[in-house]
Amino acid sequence: MKQTLKENGGLPASILWTLAIVAGISVANIYYNQPLLNMIRHDLGVSEFKTNLIAMVTQIGYALGLLFIIPLGDLYQRKTIIVTNFSVLIVSLCAIALAPNIHIILIASFLTGACSVIPQIFVPIASQFSKPENKGRNVGIVISGLLTGILASRVISGFIGEMFGWREMYYIASALMLICGIVIIKVLPDIRPTFKGKYSELMKSLFLLLKEYPLLRIYSVRAALAFGSLLAMWSCLAFKMGQAPFYAGSNIIGMLGLCGVAGAISASMVGKYVRKVGVRRFNFIGCGLILLAWLLFFVGENTYFGIIAGVIIIDIGMQCIQLSNQASIFELCPGASNRVNTIFMTTYFIGGSMGTFLAGSSWQVFGWHGVIATGVLLTSCSLLITFFSRK
Repeated sequence: MKQTLKENGGLPASILWTLAIVAGISVANIYYNQPLLNMIRHDLGVSEFKTNLIAMVTQIGYALGLLFIIPLGDLYQRKTIIVTNFSVLIVSLCAIALAPNIHIILIASFLTGACSVIPQIFVPIASQFSKPENKGRNVGIVISGLLTGILASRVISGFIGEMFGWREMYYIASALMLICGIVIIKVLPDIRPTFKGKYSELMKSLFLLLKEYPLLRIYSVRAALAFGSLLAMWSCLAFKMGQAPFYAGSNIIGMLGLCGVAGAISASMVGKYVRKVGVRRFNFIGCGLILLAWLLFFVGENTYFGIIAGVIIIDIGMQCIQLSNQASIFELCPGASNRVNTIFMTTYFIGGSMGTFLAGSSWQVFGWHGVIATGVLLTSCSLLITFFSRK
């Protein structure tokens, strides 16, 4: 007998942990490329700038998937949307593995990004169907699963890339999507849509929500700028670590992803204390930590200590900002949880793709110091928004 879910009625542990685990496995698709960029560049014989476009295009695809796919969760059965995305992912990941040139990889990476939005269907489920007192905690658990997937993706892809080759990573990713699709069909119950109308009306309602809730704009933009700062670091770290004095391979670069485990652990803690500490205070703390991390990347740029400490601190700071803002948006309009999350996460990944592009351009002209300047500028803009806002 299938379980049924009621709004604010409580989310069974079996479903909650399935959401967290599958969220981690599916979001990993957009981060596998980061430790592998140098390998892809050498294999295909393209420039660092063109190779960096793989990460940027994946994030743009993710942002557009958030904008056009996630709202469908309020209009159609969420299970159908999720399984469809898994099906496309199986094909796109295989296409990357088989790609003979950079152009095929860019197209397939765009589709991979667009269809890897599955965790952002899970987050509103965790909020909508949890008991009020457990909402922050349960959202934190799903986000922790998502973050663990991000961390593991870099480590796993780094090792598999070094041991077997970068293409093999994408064959494995395709197989994982098949398994996840089967699990979701078995475990996730049918959830009734909350919006009655046409898709065009659904999309128009996004603008109405943006207009009606000024805090949604503030939460989204300041989190997006901070995320751009984080991805500025990750998108160019492989290039930095491949140079003197490190000369690190993809396995070492992937291992650096483990340093972000502190961010994954902090996510569940931030979720518990959002109401007590306050979203504004968490943003001040987060921006302060990110700026400290960039200082460490500057002072200790040629030491493993500086790089590792910077990665740990920047990930913790980012979770203070992301989770406090994301947990708060669902309280603005619970009945439109998917659409509210769409606005937040679309803005978030536009910020991420902007940070990736600016950092890639800065790397070409100014090297690592240009990347640092990009990160500091984006974080400072986020900090200013929080300083001049009341929430």
